[in-house]
Amino acid sequence: MLKRPHLTGKRERPAASPRPALIRELPLVIALYMAYKFGRRAANGQFDDAYENATRVWDLERALRLPSEAWVQDLAMNSETLIRAINVYYATVHFPAMVVFLVWMYWRRPGHYLWVRWVLTWLTGAALVLHLLVPLAPPRLFAGAGMVDTGVLYGPAVYDKPEPDSMANQFAAMPSLHVGWAVFIAVALVVSCRSRLRWLWLIHPAITLVAVVATAHHYWLDGLVACAILAAVLAVLRPPLKAPAPDRAPDPEEERAGDPAGERAAAPEPTGGSAPATAPEPLTPRAAHLARRKT
Repeated sequence: MLKRPHLTGKRERPAASPRPALIRELPLVIALYMAYKFGRRAANGQFDDAYENATRVWDLERALRLPSEAWVQDLAMNSETLIRAINVYYATVHFPAMVVFLVWMYWRRPGHYLWVRWVLTWLTGAALVLHLLVPLAPPRLFAGAGMVDTGVLYGPAVYDKPEPDSMANQFAAMPSLHVGWAVFIAVALVVSCRSRLRWLWLIHPAITLVAVVATAHHYWLDGLVACAILAAVLAVLRPPLKAPAPDRAPDPEEERAGDPAGERAAAPEPTGGSAPATAPEPLTPRAAHLARRKT
């Protein structure tokens, strides 16, 4: 997906597409988000299943020889400034970044906006299904991980003590939408922009992945599953095709003269330095009769 803009042409511009009506689009996006939030709440309270699944995920990661999340947290906690910055990034960037991203795509890239909205809808919907089917206690709530909640320890804290009837479902760790949304933001900006610096957007998901692990909010598998779901969605919902930019802009003088460049170029070149001969105009029947009488 990231290679597609490079392979389809060096100078391309998005195909023209009308911008959806804001009066319809804004309530739709808000309704989709609220449906997700209330869906997460419906999956809350499955404490026993969440801790059993945490044991399975932890054992699976060790079997796959993935690096320990506790090692990443210990490394980050060597610097209080660093771990505080990571806590702030986790707590403040995730949702505002998505809002800014959607507004920018709607206003500056309307040709890609509908694609972005549908990808996010299917990605978030699939994540909600997994939240319902696979409740998972994050590392900060799983004693077997040997990790701490860095938000509570250093601030800012995002969650309180987990309660069955709370609005925030702290056992909806699988998959990590922090990672899934961050990866898609980077992919969409790389696909829709043409600047060589657009690849720097990949830094955002990289920092997000480190942040969710170092703060003990997610396992590695949470992020990997989110990326797998996103890849499946992108395989079905391809980005809009791009129309190549014209090789030569039309000459205003030629357009005003009514002589397209293609016709002028197709005209034969004069040879020998002399002007090409012009065919005589056909005579009318009366002019032909008078000419015969004169001869």
